Amino acid sequence: MFEIIRQPWHWAIAGVLIGLTVPTLLIIGNKSFGISSSLRHICAACFPANIPFFKYDWKKEMWNLFFVAGIAIGGYVATNFLSNPEAIVVSENTIADLKAFGITDFSHLMPTDLFSLENIFTLKGLFFFVIGGFMVGFGTRYAGGCTSGHAIMGLSTLQLPSLIATISFMAGGFIMTHLLLPFIFKLF
Repeated sequence: MFEIIRQPWHWAIAGVLIGLTVPTLLIIGNKSFGISSSLRHICAACFPANIPFFKYDWKKEMWNLFFVAGIAIGGYVATNFLSNPEAIVVSENTIADLKAFGITDFSHLMPTDLFSLENIFTLKGLFFFVIGGFMVGFGTRYAGGCTSGHAIMGLSTLQLPSLIATISFMAGGFIMTHLLLPFIFKLF
């Protein structure tokens, strides 16, 4: 059994499990789902202030905090106890595209040429971690939720704002990948 868990699984299994999340949440009476809302709940619980955005009964959304804690614990368990010892398989096309940007180390889940402690305090690190993180956070707040909330729960409940947000997320990803990222890598 342990060996079955450690083997790579087909991507469709995760898709089915994610898809089952929606009817489960609808059955228990919850019409919202997303990871970004958890940060709001944590802030409302830990830093009670007179900010209207944080003045609500966050205890009604306690399940969401347990869900995020479960993701963190599950990630830790999977990484430290259930990870597949084989090397990560990356598409040859992806490797060729990344090598054109100067990324050469594909031995970890994330390319260490970008995502390492040495890069945090460089101009490249400032751009990717700080500015990129700010843009993701701002976009999430501006769109009223993250990709998982809009694309999974919002689309399945036929919400027009979620359709618009998901199309915008996808368009932004394509523009960033094919137009802006090559330009950014030329700068660094």
